[in-house]
Amino acid sequence: MEHVEVLIVGAGVAGLACARALADAGARPVVLERARGVGGRCATRRVDGLPVDHGLAFLHGGDPEFLAALDAVASPRCEGWPARVHGSGAPCQPAAFGWDQRRLAFEDGVSAFPKSLARALDVRLGQDVVAATVVDGAIRVTVGSGETLACRALVLALALEQARPLFAGLGDDGREVTALQRLLATLATVPCLTVLAGYPRRAGEPAWDMAYPEDSAVLQLLSHDSAKRSRPAQTALVLQARPAWSRRHVGGHPHAWAAEMLAEAGRLLGPWAAAPDWTQAHVWRHARLEPGNELAAPVLVRLAGGAALGLAGELFHPGGGVQAAFASGRRLARRLTADGG
Repeated sequence: MEHVEVLIVGAGVAGLACARALADAGARPVVLERARGVGGRCATRRVDGLPVDHGLAFLHGGDPEFLAALDAVASPRCEGWPARVHGSGAPCQPAAFGWDQRRLAFEDGVSAFPKSLARALDVRLGQDVVAATVVDGAIRVTVGSGETLACRALVLALALEQARPLFAGLGDDGREVTALQRLLATLATVPCLTVLAGYPRRAGEPAWDMAYPEDSAVLQLLSHDSAKRSRPAQTALVLQARPAWSRRHVGGHPHAWAAEMLAEAGRLLGPWAAAPDWTQAHVWRHARLEPGNELAAPVLVRLAGGAALGLAGELFHPGGGVQAAFASGRRLARRLTADGG
């Protein structure tokens, strides 16, 4: 059984920011991630060599530490993106367009940011954590392969629905963990169905970077993703469905709901948008929090025997979004360092 100082489950921005801050303070955290890459919704796919951001379309914020971390990314950037916004529908993060917010995208894709945070960290991909228990004052974590790791501090930087099953083995005589379980049971994330679509350049070039349709019950946004790229060989759009529509269709076949979303794009933009050369469908089951559900700070509790359990993510900082996830991870790292792990 491997013993580590701090074990972080989840290599999204919150988990990576926490690990980065701990490493900068001299600790040696280990990060476990069930996916094949880091970043969570800071996700970029390459289709025929073209980067396509199919989670977050851009990054924004005003916190100096967050902006400094963005500036440290070694990728060409598109400052002020999106600059051309069409429609008066509600953005996922309305604050992104405030006067005090800096907006930007990366030509290599938004995943350049979490990859920058992860540099030189001990991040282990494809590690699905299935159980956590308290044994002899330490927390033992079991992954799907059967491997067990022990730590004195465990950080869960996961969507609520993914973190809840791990609480079962972390009981503390009915006190803090139980109270925390009851609080988190009242909160939930919302899904987002997403379609990536590619078109020949001759199909027409949207005159906007981002569209927020006000008269669509299906689509929340349409991102002109290829507008971020230098000399793209094709036009790429990313369509994201509204939360209520996503909830109703998340259990359906991707071909069916993707076809409905493309048909709606055709209604909004013209027939060309309904007939792409290629499409890919993606389900974000835990895309983001319901607005207004954020808590004030990350959670750190002591379990039986003195082991520490921390929770970080956009839930645990006001405002939500990537900046909140980043800030919560760093704040939790400071508390762990001050408390001695």
